[in-house]
Amino acid sequence: MTDRASVTAPSTSGNVIAKYLPVYFTLLAIAGLEIFLAYSDFSMTTRLVVLLIMAVFGAGLALMYFMHLARERPSLFLSLIPSAIFVLLMMNAIWTDSARLLHLKPFAH
Repeated sequence: MTDRASVTAPSTSGNVIAKYLPVYFTLLAIAGLEIFLAYSDFSMTTRLVVLLIMAVFGAGLALMYFMHLARERPSLFLSLIPSAIFVLLMMNAIWTDSARLLHLKPFAH
């Protein structure tokens, strides 16, 4: 008979703190830079573009490491990204209806 311990798959995670701590400090540095840039004297357009790029980068890091998407198959990304874009486009299509209903005009004349 085989021993149950020899049947289980070996753990490939290693030291979890050593893997996620650099990502945490990178996200902390991004948040600090965003706060610094929010109060800086750059033009509004430059500040907005830089802050949006940093926010997308930080969100990507959080998704990849803290939601464990870094080790997923590429087919997940190829199905997830188009569906997310579709949902955002559909939300954009119905926002005009919700703004119209705020003024209690349910039918456009």
